[in-house]
Amino acid sequence: MASIRKRTWKSGDEVRTAWVADYFDQAGKRHIKTFAKKGDAQAWLDETKIEVKKGVHTPANKSITIAEAGERWIEQGRADGLEASTLMQYRQHLDYHIKPFIGGVKLAEFAPPSVQSFRNRLLREKRSRDMVKKVVVSLGAVIANAMGNGDVARNVVREQSDEHKRRQRRIEQREEKHLEVGVDIPTIEEIRAILAAAQGRARPLIVTAIFTGLRASELRGLRWDDVDLTGGKLTVRQRADRFNTIGSPKSKSGKREVDLVPLVINTLKEWKLACPNGELGLVFPNGEGNVEWLPNIHRRVLGPIEVAAGICTDRNNPKYGLHSFRHAAASLFIQEGWDAKRVQVAMGHGSIQITFDTYGHLFPSQDNAEAMARLQARVVG
Repeated sequence: MASIRKRTWKSGDEVRTAWVADYFDQAGKRHIKTFAKKGDAQAWLDETKIEVKKGVHTPANKSITIAEAGERWIEQGRADGLEASTLMQYRQHLDYHIKPFIGGVKLAEFAPPSVQSFRNRLLREKRSRDMVKKVVVSLGAVIANAMGNGDVARNVVREQSDEHKRRQRRIEQREEKHLEVGVDIPTIEEIRAILAAAQGRARPLIVTAIFTGLRASELRGLRWDDVDLTGGKLTVRQRADRFNTIGSPKSKSGKREVDLVPLVINTLKEWKLACPNGELGLVFPNGEGNVEWLPNIHRRVLGPIEVAAGICTDRNNPKYGLHSFRHAAASLFIQEGWDAKRVQVAMGHGSIQITFDTYGHLFPSQDNAEAMARLQARVVG
């Protein structure tokens, strides 16, 4: 049984009014919630009755705040052994984007319309659409963790309607910037100039990066035990995060075999004889045989080489980082005629959609007129 009643009382000489929503939750316990307007009380009660019927209602007086749920989410990630870099990103999302705007809101009072309001607030506060997307995903993970702990019965972020999700995707696609050859991806001429300028211990790293498409973390964590120079393959089994901590690849698909072209094989054979030895057995270590810091690679390796190649003028700020060489590899694979599935496997993408989203515009487009002509020829000669 649920109802709304009017409550009137005097405060000094002033008569005040409120509207009280009275209801029983799915456990049969009675609760009340007070509103200034009858319409607000009725709308809330209508939604609550649906939640109670579905068995997904959490009374406000038993609910924790979003900030509290966020702290429990990070603590769970720490207990699960997530990488320090991942936990740092979670902390940034929580402290800089979630807590300031909705941290004090109780989970039970965070309704589906609140998600869109939060998204719009972030945009008004000059967050980029890409950042807003990531923060909302993190908010959904916060609530999912709260559901697992029994702190809330529903995840309003992940309950967004399919139409709403499609609309958000269309907006995001309009804002997406395609990778550009010559801006984000080195051109063939630039690749040739970089390879010509790369000498000494820098050369094997750059050659391997350009012709395998490994992530920077995968290159920095690559072991000689995972490189088969006789069979012409390497296997990605681990990576080094931004704090130089060795761990598993980013995803299940990240564990993969990569074929090596002769240039990579011959370059690595020579490099193996001069490579600093270390307990980790790394292919591209620092001088002491330990994991090399990524900023050092950019400033001390890529910057000087790209200056020598005439690509940039600042040794400390190369035009192309290791991730650009990963893009270069994908571009070369596509130019070689690889289909999207083969590119996905080589790049270690979790889904073919990621491959299309990142590199779809680089695949050659078919001429529809020529395709229809070929179709007609097969049918009628």
